Amino acid sequence: MTPTLLASPAAHGHAPPPLWITLLFAGILVALIACLAFEEKIHAKKSVIAGGFAVITLLLGAAFHLLPVGPLVNVFGEQLPVPVYVQGVDWSVISIILGSSVFVDVVSRTGLFSWIAIRLTKQSGGDPLKLLWSYGLMTVVFSAVLNNVTAMIIVGSLSAVSLGKLGRTDKLLGFLVIEGLLTNVGGLLTLISSVPNIIVGTTAGIGFGAFFVAAAPFVVVATGVTLWMGAKLFKITRLPDEAARARAAAQVAAFDENDGVESRAGFWFGATMTALFIGTIAFASVIPWIKDLGMGYVALAFGAVVITRFKSSPKQFYAAVDWDLIGFFVALFMVINVMEHAQVLALIGKGLAWIIGLGETAGGGLMLVSAAGFSSVTDNIPLAAMLAKILGNLGTPSDSSLWWSVIFGANLGGNLTPIGSASTLVAVTIIHKNKLPMTFGGFVKTALPFAGVQLALATVYVLVFLR
Repeated sequence: MTPTLLASPAAHGHAPPPLWITLLFAGILVALIACLAFEEKIHAKKSVIAGGFAVITLLLGAAFHLLPVGPLVNVFGEQLPVPVYVQGVDWSVISIILGSSVFVDVVSRTGLFSWIAIRLTKQSGGDPLKLLWSYGLMTVVFSAVLNNVTAMIIVGSLSAVSLGKLGRTDKLLGFLVIEGLLTNVGGLLTLISSVPNIIVGTTAGIGFGAFFVAAAPFVVVATGVTLWMGAKLFKITRLPDEAARARAAAQVAAFDENDGVESRAGFWFGATMTALFIGTIAFASVIPWIKDLGMGYVALAFGAVVITRFKSSPKQFYAAVDWDLIGFFVALFMVINVMEHAQVLALIGKGLAWIIGLGETAGGGLMLVSAAGFSSVTDNIPLAAMLAKILGNLGTPSDSSLWWSVIFGANLGGNLTPIGSASTLVAVTIIHKNKLPMTFGGFVKTALPFAGVQLALATVYVLVFLR
């Protein structure tokens, strides 16, 4: 989250503020997290909440003379008229989110994603257990290469259609809960699978390939364990006899994977661009020229390329971008930048330094569990951003397991409550849309065994295999 521009020495000429000012800003940060936790209760979007706090913190930062003064100077010694509230924004993260959002929406219009889903459904032969494993694996893959919310929307919707056609809607609740939990497992697979991965991974300097190699074994094991537990808990079993399997196979054969494909040319365009996008992202750190421009450039470039296919009507894709999320990020980076100047992160860093002082075993385990706990009741994005900033300021080596403790905790903590992540909230929304019973407490009671096992596996994996 370091800006590409360089601040002049005058920007760092402030003396540390008094403790009461630091505590005041710490209180503001706590208030921001609390408001995000109760986003639905106060009927305000994340961008509005974070934007309001950005206005307040910037104004107070200027009033208390906390913000850097003087012109911004680039590597050529040129003074640049960049406002202080722009300097703290990590535009690489914003670029990745914006470019990837446009890319995914355009490719989804080609019918590629629905084609893949229906093909998997047909290959299951209509067997509930095979279908659960097919959708579970697809959820993990989609969450890894797209984003958690998109994966949950696609897989959840298709699960409802498939089980409805098969006359097995009694299993839909189990499917949706398991898929919601797997979105956060799949979100661990790659550097761009979730926003905490992007923030923490880029801050730590973990490359795309290195991230995948480190996270993949855990994702494989956690996916298998989650599907096995889900099948047992929701009593999703194989079809009992040959006659039942024949009836189910006949029903599934009626599905047409080409229904969502408007043209074969468009379909192959989407498939080719998706393969190129994933390949370019994977090797962005070693491709000449691309490595200097970064993953943000890759995402924006591919978004721009695919949208040329619909060059006469790009507004539909601009409208599909989650501008609330982008606005939230911009405001959040502004708030965190002010918190840094107010020494709030330094204050938290003292507590974190105590955890680190326990060693990578005890400290890493405690950090993972703490990050998961906070992520279960509030948004994991500000948590990941704050911890990444603190670890970076403490000079934590990129190969330290502490980075992975934050990544695993921030992602898997979303499985403890329905507000722990956007994808679990979407899962509950789809559950209610299909008129299935699921309360807040009911979700916590159902998800707790899964989350507990996942966090236990993650703690062992991080402390034993990623040290």
